[in-house]
Amino acid sequence: MILRLLWESFRFAMQALKSNLTRTILSLLGVTVGIFAIIAVFTLVDSLERNIKDSLTFLGSNVIRVDRFPFSSGPQEYPWWRYFRRPPGTYSEFTFLEDRLSSAAGVTIFANTRTTVKAGSNAYEMANLDGVVYNHTKVYDIPIQEGRFFTEMEIKASRNVAIIGVKIANALFPAQPPVGKEFKIKGLKFTVIGVLEEEGEGLFDTPSKDEALMVPYGAFNKLFYVGKNGIEPTIAAKGRDDDQGLVALENEMTGLLRAKRGLKPTEENNFALNKSEFIQDAVGSIFTVISLAGWVIGGFSILIGGFGIANIMFVSVKERTGIIGIQKSLGAKNYFILTQFLFEATFLSLIGGFAGLLIVFGATFISLGNLEIILSFKNILLGIGLSSAIGIASGIIPASMAAKMDPVEAIRTT
Repeated sequence: MILRLLWESFRFAMQALKSNLTRTILSLLGVTVGIFAIIAVFTLVDSLERNIKDSLTFLGSNVIRVDRFPFSSGPQEYPWWRYFRRPPGTYSEFTFLEDRLSSAAGVTIFANTRTTVKAGSNAYEMANLDGVVYNHTKVYDIPIQEGRFFTEMEIKASRNVAIIGVKIANALFPAQPPVGKEFKIKGLKFTVIGVLEEEGEGLFDTPSKDEALMVPYGAFNKLFYVGKNGIEPTIAAKGRDDDQGLVALENEMTGLLRAKRGLKPTEENNFALNKSEFIQDAVGSIFTVISLAGWVIGGFSILIGGFGIANIMFVSVKERTGIIGIQKSLGAKNYFILTQFLFEATFLSLIGGFAGLLIVFGATFISLGNLEIILSFKNILLGIGLSSAIGIASGIIPASMAAKMDPVEAIRTT
């Protein structure tokens, strides 16, 4: 019975579509434009947010950094002059935290600078050089494509070994396997023991693994002065999965650093503990506002489309009043008439919705540089759901009018 009802409703909908094709297409443009506007904005926002967050992966996940400057100091004025006078982190503070932190999955220290590397007549300028310790992989993800990571002995002995990115490998050793080859940093020879996985171009000018160069922390210290008035190292700790919001880790790090730096109870912290999630959450908040604007922009278009479908249905009810009277006189129930027209309104709205989704899908093939546009399954379901809702909302009143018609009065109108 249900299948028969749906089939009859589908037939009536197709007949209405064919008999007034031009009017139907013009009326459906509103739904098509509305669904396109909303889904296009959401798709672009989701893709942009995903690309931005992917470009911030160098900050790590569930990571707290020890810095002089906080990522944010709230709505008040940013007192940078006070933060500037704070002491930088030190290697002794790293070992102090490494030995005592119980709520951390790993602790690391690293120093960073840009430099030029050479191999014979080949060179790569502005390589992103990091000096790291053995536990660096416990805090940050270091995917190795070829070779291996540093051994603990190589780190402790400050050996001149290195892990390089794909861009550096291709520039220094074109068409050659880079592992085992030698190159120079500031005149010192280093041997390649690993190549990082290719990451590709980021959306913004953020540090990329493709142009990264990693050496043991001690070897970095031989090349560049690390410490006060030199390159400042960064201490970072990764929280455990069961530490929601990294509250336990943050509290423990605060207490240990205050003890290490000899701060009195009345003195404020002379360091900042920055969570990597802060920037990602800030990005998410910005895109939430943009998504709201997308709802407003597309909402007006969908509203116009809903009025267009409602107009079609009112005209359709009037044109088929006689048929409705005949159906009811032959025993058709009110729900049968209601379902016919409601199905027709929803069917027409879905056609407009699918047309809008198809346009968005076609737009994903347009090249926007490093920004990859992907129409997600979530947004497809949203478009279909919105189309169905608009169809039901637009058709419910005309369908109810048709279902409540008196069969005798309806037949007299023929």
